[in-house]
Amino acid sequence: MEKNDRRNFLKQTGALAAAFSIPGFAMSGQFPGATSSLTPPASLSDDDFWSWVRDSYTTSSTIINFNNGGVSPQPKVVQDAHERYLRLCNEAPSYYMWRILDQGRESLRMKLAGLSGCSPDEIAINRNSTEGLNTVIFGLDLKAGDEIILTLQDYPNMMNAWKQREKRDGVVLKIIDLKLPADDDDEIVEAFRKQISPRTRILMVTHVINWTGQILPVKKLADLAHSNGADIIVDGAHSFAQLDFKIPDLGADYFGTSLHKWLSAPFGSGMLYIRKEKISKVWALLSNNIPDGNDIRKFETLGTRSFASEMAIAQAVDFHLAIGSRRKLERLRLLKSYWTEKVKNVPGIHFSTTMQPARSCAICTFSLQGMTVSDLEIRLLEKYKIHTSPIVYENINGVRITPNVYTSFDELDRLVSGIHEIAAKK
Repeated sequence: MEKNDRRNFLKQTGALAAAFSIPGFAMSGQFPGATSSLTPPASLSDDDFWSWVRDSYTTSSTIINFNNGGVSPQPKVVQDAHERYLRLCNEAPSYYMWRILDQGRESLRMKLAGLSGCSPDEIAINRNSTEGLNTVIFGLDLKAGDEIILTLQDYPNMMNAWKQREKRDGVVLKIIDLKLPADDDDEIVEAFRKQISPRTRILMVTHVINWTGQILPVKKLADLAHSNGADIIVDGAHSFAQLDFKIPDLGADYFGTSLHKWLSAPFGSGMLYIRKEKISKVWALLSNNIPDGNDIRKFETLGTRSFASEMAIAQAVDFHLAIGSRRKLERLRLLKSYWTEKVKNVPGIHFSTTMQPARSCAICTFSLQGMTVSDLEIRLLEKYKIHTSPIVYENINGVRITPNVYTSFDELDRLVSGIHEIAAKK
């Protein structure tokens, strides 16, 4: 696409609300502190800023990665920190791991709490969303007949955990099949409301559905749960560090996320939030001397772990804050809007994702009539070297596209050209 076309697109989306001139810094390796005061729309239009962000990653120049929803790469500063801590551990493992790096967990906890907007005493550091959310699912005192409301579009690991409790303990699962894409929050809330009864104990809600990127109205669902005497568990695997929010504002009682997705932290790093007064209601999944206590740290008795990976999370938080949560959100929405606008009139194209900005962000799933998901994914990879995620799950079929902050417009242009060419030849 020509530069003028891009400029016109940015103007149409409001990204050129103001003109700013920032000195070049793309190759300097230093963060341009002067940009921290820019509003998100202004920074969106600045090529130098986003070139610096792109240059901070070590992504391949031979393949375009549009599956950042699976796991995101780490910026070089995070990789360097991880490697530095790992080398330190190997100098004298039991000394540097347990006497030095392990002492940094409280500082890291405070950093994550600051980003999350909650108390450090409500944050446990673990390895991924599955571990955190399963800790809650298996740790809650529930009895036969207690009802759990969840959706068919929830992540399989969470659904399987609930099915195990159903099989083992006799809880009752009430599964909603959401009609996606959804442009009306009230319809989603009503679907949950219809399933509530006096025996409802838990609403299980996925903040951003991984299959399509649909954003669910968590706060409204939390209010619904609490007004009916139930708790809400939020799967935030794809919302944390993609969307701009503070966890307490969601009204969540329990919230789990994977930091190796949108925060770009080391692989196998995660976080669990539990509202302070709820901590004692969740048994520690692994051994602890006070498994029913009110200290969030009872969920961290994992034994030997990767201390290097854990400590490097701090650099990922710093990098995220350097960009800015709101600025990042707007950039990701812009990237999705950029390519979808250029293919929306392709004959036979179908989006499983809403285009409403308030209900979607970076993730978008699409299909082409007359082509299987597998064929479409293979064509994009083999001819255009575009790596995507094929989605065939329940009533959702399509190829999922998830760019990230390092994604360039040139890469999106290749995707657009590929879709046009594939559609013309199918």
